[in-house]
Amino acid sequence: MKCYFLLGTLCALTCSSVFASEAGDLAQQLAQEYLIVDGHVDVPYRLMQGEEDVGLSTEKGDFDFPRAQKGGLNAPFMSIYVPAAKEDEGVAKSYADSLIAKVEAMVAKHPDKFAIPKSLADLQKQVDAGLISLPLGIENGAPIEGDLDNLKYFSDRGVKYITLAHSKSNHISDSSYDKNRPWEGLSAFGKRLVREMNRRGVMIDISHVSDAAFWQVIDLSAVPVIASHSSARHFTPGFERNMNDEMIKALAANGGIIMVNFGSTFISGESLNSYRKISEQADSFAKKKGLSKNSQEVKEYTDKLSREQFIYASLDNVLDHFDHIRALVGVEHIGIGSDFDGVGDSLPIGLKDVSQYPNLVEGLLKRGYSKQDIEKILGGNLLRVWQANEEYAKRNRG
Repeated sequence: MKCYFLLGTLCALTCSSVFASEAGDLAQQLAQEYLIVDGHVDVPYRLMQGEEDVGLSTEKGDFDFPRAQKGGLNAPFMSIYVPAAKEDEGVAKSYADSLIAKVEAMVAKHPDKFAIPKSLADLQKQVDAGLISLPLGIENGAPIEGDLDNLKYFSDRGVKYITLAHSKSNHISDSSYDKNRPWEGLSAFGKRLVREMNRRGVMIDISHVSDAAFWQVIDLSAVPVIASHSSARHFTPGFERNMNDEMIKALAANGGIIMVNFGSTFISGESLNSYRKISEQADSFAKKKGLSKNSQEVKEYTDKLSREQFIYASLDNVLDHFDHIRALVGVEHIGIGSDFDGVGDSLPIGLKDVSQYPNLVEGLLKRGYSKQDIEKILGGNLLRVWQANEEYAKRNRG
């Protein structure tokens, strides 16, 4: 009986390892075979902080061409992230231009590696030619500056989505991060902008906006909208930046998709709580010392706390979000919005940079997702939404 038990255990372990090996091999194959579209990668802002040639291997950051190739990445949306303060300074539009120029410079330096698509057909041609296609998405609608002509301007430059707000409420929408909510959702101009974005074929991104703004967008938009880098609030109670179950259902009913953010604090309630505790301790330290929160001493103290106390999410935690959303609305409404280069060192174990998409694919395979499911999640669902926006614009631009 003892021998039988050991033999059975050995068989189980061997079969399990074989399955794991097969899943890993298949994941690598699928990552190279299927189109991978990532809804949010913060390379342009990273380059504003310090010049690097991401066409070559880099020591810093989460993205460069060799790692993207290894991970099978075909079309990372380049986030044109405009900090909220730029609106107050009156330079939001020019700052967005400077970020777009960073992406254009990447393409000019490496035309054999990168290209910027201005349509879905462009993206498909670029990928077929072996290039990494770099669609643009403005994170924070501040650069519109209350003028619909600026929407046309950015659309003509290649911007395919706009995140209506960011960390502060702006002239378009209230922010999920801001206690000051002057519009109780969208401003009057914001409501006009939603309709005009539909008409221009620019996708509406509801990541970062308040819940009230989300519901108003859903009521107003004639086409599917996206959450370019959000996760499920079910796992992070009270974190409005993520989407609750009713919002996810409404997004799906609209035909849209939620593109799962990989940042640990978006994924794990335990991680989010550890981050909040670190922030509280750092604030207390700064107050006790009479220092600015931005001082070097406070930064070093915060970094020390983070090394000692921050709890990272795991790949399994990330997969739990995919499972939860699938159970709510099906795989047709899920995508990837990693936030690579945008969430610092908070990325989960197993998803640390763009070379590791195969780890996600392997995890999905092990959880019973079919190849067809995975193809939709990796990029097919986003292409469907993009196409719906393009087709509506062609019919209604006049």
